[in-house]
Amino acid sequence: MKSDRRGSYLNQMLVAATDAVTYAEGLSKDDFFRDRKTQQAIILNLLVIGEVATKLIQDDKDYVTRNPSLPWQNMRGMRNRIAHGYFDINLYIVWETIQIELPKLIEALRKLD
Repeated sequence: MKSDRRGSYLNQMLVAATDAVTYAEGLSKDDFFRDRKTQQAIILNLLVIGEVATKLIQDDKDYVTRNPSLPWQNMRGMRNRIAHGYFDINLYIVWETIQIELPKLIEALRKLD
């Protein structure tokens, strides 16, 4: 994979993660559970992150191997769970992801080569 395409993909991932975290800013867990629009916006961004991770896993294995600080398989797994079980999405896991995992992902993405 060309590094310029990789850079574009990684930027898409960073934007999606940042957007998802931003959408949840200022919301309590209860607010999040009542706000279907915010849930859907965040879930869409989680899908984008997973799609990008899947693309890089498939097309740029060496890069993925050289950057184990990113949870490549977890991102892909979440995408698959969302895409194939949309009506069974566990909002508790989504909430934990945006509160704990996405800030770590954003930090890791900013440190990549």
